[in-house]
Amino acid sequence: MAPICEENLSIGYDTFPGPALGCGTLLGHPPAVILRGRRVRRMSVGGGILPGVDEMPDSVDEVIALARSGGRLEYLFFWGHRPPRDGGIGPGCLSQWWPSEFTVDGVRFATAEHYMMWRKALLFGDEEAAARIVVAGHPRQAKMLGRRVRGFDEQVWTERRRAVVTEASVAKFGQRPELRDFLLGTGRRILVEASPTDRIWGIGLAATDERTADPARWPGLNLLGFALMRARAQLGG
Repeated sequence: MAPICEENLSIGYDTFPGPALGCGTLLGHPPAVILRGRRVRRMSVGGGILPGVDEMPDSVDEVIALARSGGRLEYLFFWGHRPPRDGGIGPGCLSQWWPSEFTVDGVRFATAEHYMMWRKALLFGDEEAAARIVVAGHPRQAKMLGRRVRGFDEQVWTERRRAVVTEASVAKFGQRPELRDFLLGTGRRILVEASPTDRIWGIGLAATDERTADPARWPGLNLLGFALMRARAQLGG
């Protein structure tokens, strides 16, 4: 990746409803930690124009390649799922655990996490677990039930998981106009789950970690971020 310097770095603000999130410290800049409010601090690295919809990266390797080619990148880091106190829509809506009911094939789901674990259970033929997951009172409970699915095959799940989460995101954001507007409002930014504890769905780094500025230093796969970007492309037409 080309070195980050003052000439190719810009940090600005975007307006979104709800509380903001953060991104890392760069070249002595204060951490771009979002304060409680209505503005989301974004980070832009590189020159040129943003990639078009058809050119959006679909993996960390593709983000790295785009950065090395001199492409301009804008990241939107998120983590956490609690709605703001005023009940508005904030970056937390990008989380799998954000409380937002949606329906698929006549089945109602409380969160995208419920859907993912339900599909996981059905994929391996565990209908009992699937039934319990749907009525789970909290996404954490749904996740725990999903971890106990009988007949689980890691290789099969690895091949299918991103498609499942993309399906969940299309349904979740597509059935709620306010959520759809928020997702489409992220434009062509690269969505990044800045979870310091998740190296599968997130990048394995907190938003305030300086390594977030360089995708080559991300220890995680950011699968949720890329699934959300796929959903954004589908919903944006």
